[in-house]
Amino acid sequence: MDKVVELWDAVPQKAQWALAGVGALVVAKGVLAYLRMVLNVFILSGTNLRKYGKKGTWAVVTGASDGLGKEFATQLAAKGFNLVLVSRTQSKLDALAAELKQKYTDLETKTLAMDYAKDNNEDYERLAKLLQGLDVGILINNVGQSHSIPVSFLQTDANELQNIVTINCLGTLKTTKVVAPLLTQRRKGLILTMGSFAGVMPTPYLATYSGSKAFLQHWSTSLAAELKPQGVDVEFVISYIVTTAMSKVRRTSLLIPSPKPFVRAALGKIGLSGAEKFPNTYTPWWSHALFKWIIEVTVGATSAFTINKNLDMHVDIRNRALRKAAREAKKA
Repeated sequence: MDKVVELWDAVPQKAQWALAGVGALVVAKGVLAYLRMVLNVFILSGTNLRKYGKKGTWAVVTGASDGLGKEFATQLAAKGFNLVLVSRTQSKLDALAAELKQKYTDLETKTLAMDYAKDNNEDYERLAKLLQGLDVGILINNVGQSHSIPVSFLQTDANELQNIVTINCLGTLKTTKVVAPLLTQRRKGLILTMGSFAGVMPTPYLATYSGSKAFLQHWSTSLAAELKPQGVDVEFVISYIVTTAMSKVRRTSLLIPSPKPFVRAALGKIGLSGAEKFPNTYTPWWSHALFKWIIEVTVGATSAFTINKNLDMHVDIRNRALRKAAREAKKA
């Protein structure tokens, strides 16, 4: 300690003031970032959805028949938006449309069954035809796929690898290519794309999925800058685990919400991106935002420590899943 004091005393006074000033700025920046995160998550409200259209404006929701997509559709219907529901299974789409129409009698719906994994250009042509003449104000890019269980890249099944990239990346881009021109023509609209912690923090044993979400982050942020002058808001939503079929988690906890409160937060916090590394990006669920902030200001989201912890966690999840599958196979 005495040595440190001696070294500090040897520094010219002007340099001491300069170093102290830099330190104060660094501390102030951290404090402001924390306060902004707290304000965004707990106090401030995001953009009112009425900015994107009056009652009866259409919203397109992909991956609409289950999980977050179904909840986005339900809550948008409650806010007076008509719905174009896109997902793989027609029977599920029909059931959801009937359920929502029974609850909201003036709701109009259109459905399109398409398998994003097939990357069939005719499906996108059918979507474009379905949207002709509609006043579309919102696109929810929710469709996505992860790995069935954590797996090393070299062991990843070729079809699973192909499907993750095709659905998450090409599916999102091609759907947006169909819908975005409708939004720019009317000079207002919202494109909201689902992201993931895996896209923020490199995740071994989910490498392909992690990479696909990181791709979407950069694409969405770039698109936001392109479309802002044309009146279209592009937002990227960061999520940790939610109780959906994709996550395979059934129990809620402090860190794991169900789809209903998560989607309510996602629709209520649009535009509150000040506390994020990327603009036009937000983490709507309070415990996700706090958890991510703690990691970023301590060990770092992309540090070797964080990546190795992710590796250990997902190797353990894989081993437990394999043991469970082995037990069930013995019972069969």
